[in-house]
Amino acid sequence: MSTADDQELSPSERYADYRSGRQHPVLRAFTGLYDFPLDGFQVEACREIEEGRGVLVAAPTGSGKTIVGEFAVHLALETGRKCFYTTPIKALSNQKYNDLVARYGPDQVGLLTGDNVVNGEAPIVVMTTEVLRNMLYAGSRTLLGLGFVVMDEVHYLADRARGAVWEEVIIHLPESVALVSLSATVSNAEEFGEWLATVRGDTTTIVEEKRPVPLYQHVMVGKRLLDLFASSDIDAAAGFVKEGAPVNDELVKIARDDWASSRITDRRSPKGRSKPGQRGGGPRQVGNGRRVWIPSRADVIDRLDREGLLPAIVFIFSRVGCDAAVTQCLSAGIRLTKPEERDAIYEYVEEACRHLPEDDRHALGYHDFLDGLTRGIAAHHAGMLPAFKQCVEELYIRGLCKVVFATETLALGINMPARTVVIEKLSKWNGETHADITPGEYTQLTGRAGRRGLDVEGHGVVLWQPGMNPREVAGLASTRTYPLRSSFRPSYNMAVNLVHQFGRDTSRQLLEQSFAQFQADKAVVGLARQLRKSEEALAGYREAATCHLGDFMEYADLRRQIKEVEKGATRAKRTDRREEALASLRELKPGDVIQVPTGKFAGYAVVVDPGWSPEGPRPYVVTADRQARRLAMIDFPTPVSAVTRLKIPKNFNGRNPQMRRDLASALRSRTHDLAPPPPGREAARRSADPAQTHADAEITRLRAALKAHPCHDCPDREDHARWAERYFKLDRDAQTLKRRVEQRTNTVARQFDRVCEVLTALDYLDGDTVTERGRHLMRLYSDMDLVAAESMRNGLWDDLSPSGLASALSVLVFEARRPDNASSPRLPGGGVREVVGEMVRLWGSLDVLEREHRLDFLRQPDLGFAWVAYRWAEGDDLDSVLEASDLAAGDFVRWMKQLIDLAGQVADAAGDSALRETARDTVRALRRGVVAYTALAD
Repeated sequence: MSTADDQELSPSERYADYRSGRQHPVLRAFTGLYDFPLDGFQVEACREIEEGRGVLVAAPTGSGKTIVGEFAVHLALETGRKCFYTTPIKALSNQKYNDLVARYGPDQVGLLTGDNVVNGEAPIVVMTTEVLRNMLYAGSRTLLGLGFVVMDEVHYLADRARGAVWEEVIIHLPESVALVSLSATVSNAEEFGEWLATVRGDTTTIVEEKRPVPLYQHVMVGKRLLDLFASSDIDAAAGFVKEGAPVNDELVKIARDDWASSRITDRRSPKGRSKPGQRGGGPRQVGNGRRVWIPSRADVIDRLDREGLLPAIVFIFSRVGCDAAVTQCLSAGIRLTKPEERDAIYEYVEEACRHLPEDDRHALGYHDFLDGLTRGIAAHHAGMLPAFKQCVEELYIRGLCKVVFATETLALGINMPARTVVIEKLSKWNGETHADITPGEYTQLTGRAGRRGLDVEGHGVVLWQPGMNPREVAGLASTRTYPLRSSFRPSYNMAVNLVHQFGRDTSRQLLEQSFAQFQADKAVVGLARQLRKSEEALAGYREAATCHLGDFMEYADLRRQIKEVEKGATRAKRTDRREEALASLRELKPGDVIQVPTGKFAGYAVVVDPGWSPEGPRPYVVTADRQARRLAMIDFPTPVSAVTRLKIPKNFNGRNPQMRRDLASALRSRTHDLAPPPPGREAARRSADPAQTHADAEITRLRAALKAHPCHDCPDREDHARWAERYFKLDRDAQTLKRRVEQRTNTVARQFDRVCEVLTALDYLDGDTVTERGRHLMRLYSDMDLVAAESMRNGLWDDLSPSGLASALSVLVFEARRPDNASSPRLPGGGVREVVGEMVRLWGSLDVLEREHRLDFLRQPDLGFAWVAYRWAEGDDLDSVLEASDLAAGDFVRWMKQLIDLAGQVADAAGDSALRETARDTVRALRRGVVAYTALAD
């Protein structure tokens, strides 16, 4: 059996390899399907599978680990068993389905993605991981004869939103099924493999660090492409560069000169910002007179083209930035395709998009998209129509699209390797702030560079930015820190399904096998060791604090109690003030003029919207200096009250500068002659506060006991006290460690118990029995499963039309990328508004119940898609719906598909009720036009 390493084998090793071929006949036949020899790690993994063991293969992007999964498919067919090939996303499932159909024919291969059911009883079925999870819970007959499950991209297990599904599948698969897990290179692959062996039995972990194509790292400064590392003997074939590799001296000098130049510029120039949208192309004078250019996007592509470094993927951590990059390259006149390539691109896109309604093409930007593609340039991000993304992917794979400007989502999943990967900036928005990318993210992005069988070497390029430190860039490239961390937690749907199948005790034991618990238990060992050391040190501190006059620890405890009572009294005062402030905010009305006590917006302001919400009041105000802001409790450390009132214009819009100016002017006029608000009676009230009186009395009692203690007169009192303080501090730390040990022991099982307590309180569970209500919940797989089940239980949706139901369900699906606090979402009239209001109130009561049980699963419903869903279900055209929503086409389609999925679940859960037909009508109303067309492309 030949491998890529055959030329390095000795005669004895060649003989052993020959004998192995006789022992692994299926593998020997399988290798004949390829026109290249398999790598050593691929052969090793395939041998393990043929011998009946499970495998975990962790290898760099593009190394060919999917061949191991394809061998499991081949072995299943050869031995008359079934194989399920699971992927994390539908697009990957579609791609793998097409690959397997091309090899084995359509009769042998099926596809199950939720949207599509193609030959579902075939011996080989490609599916998303969620589909397999649902089949396991339902006890589907399709599982009969299953011999192998391939879990591609198994490192998705760390995904916060969906990772639990991977663990559910791994834990619940029948023991007779061999599991083939394929993962990106992670730094704790051995730990993950150890867990797989624990829950699945005999499993071999195979880690391949070596890249199939060497990767060279560069920094682009202006139009110059400089090596990141100085040494010519860097092992570019390794998965990462060894730490301490020397950095290119020229880059270090440029960085030093640039820093010096920026200090001079900062001293000479007025402070300010560059114009919005401006990026790249600007020079900076450095210390030696040279100028450093921040490379423009057009310069980058032009240089890569001239160096023969295309095709390239340029990662820009912004959808708007990706689209703008395409526009900038087209404006610069860049054309990367030949006439015959342009013809092929045009023909493919026209055919692929032929079902797109003509009226929708303008709204979707079809002609601009086609213009960019015919020049060999395209964007790729989640805001694009799935059909457009599919065109980009296919044309890129065919070598017709030369440059793709993409967000980091492209680094996960789709097989689109490049000769060169460019990273525009080393920081990105993480949902809360701009943060530097991690070494793991850097490795994952640059890992796409270098196409096996096409490129001799791959290239990773970072674009120069002001203040860049080349040594920090080198640190990103020379660290393998991408640990796999479990995101598993039991959900309400999971709980009822498990209890239905196994009963509560067995379910609890199953969940204790999760990777989350496995990692927690390993951490407990280290914590317990720390706790033992702390307890030994405590004994030493107690001995050092010994006093000949009496029990000094008792004396020190009196001192500690005095300090605690004083702190508690101070905290109580703050809490009282906060409660009073909260009560005063709840009394505010639109038009009230208040004085904001502290903070950035201190001074007079007029209340436009009191901002009542379950989290507490967040008044939306306009200040005297024309600022329109939604304030929070932190802005009100003391109570406020209306000092006067103003009339708010009926159609006031805080985003309109003129309206803000007019209202601020009226506010200044009204408050010009106002005297400062009189001092409150807070001090007098606090002096009569019973809690404060009790605290004062307790402090007096403790101080008297302190003075009467025999150790009070010890000449070494303060020396003893220092040892006692160390004792108390370490004791606090030890108690914290003890709690952490207790919390990490059986954490998942205890969380499952709390979930079951909530379900029992709501009558979804009765001991080991799932009630009729619980059976409805078993079919609802949404993140908002319990809100959906309770809405059904209370009949909130019974009288809605299909479009009304679409609107109501959307609040359980949609999550805005960035919340808009300034405006209230538009809702349909009639019964829909009331139903949505009832759903929000229902969520509020469930949120209280969750908090009582120390759970936090259900997010607040988001009303931002309700109007859009209603209008689409009513038959509005795409152009008007997109215009009203401020959504990108791809986002619109994605949310619609998730909404259709939930409506289908509601239909399944509703039994024979009228709601079942309404939900089915909702699915039909939503699945039209561009939404229906993209069913295969998402």
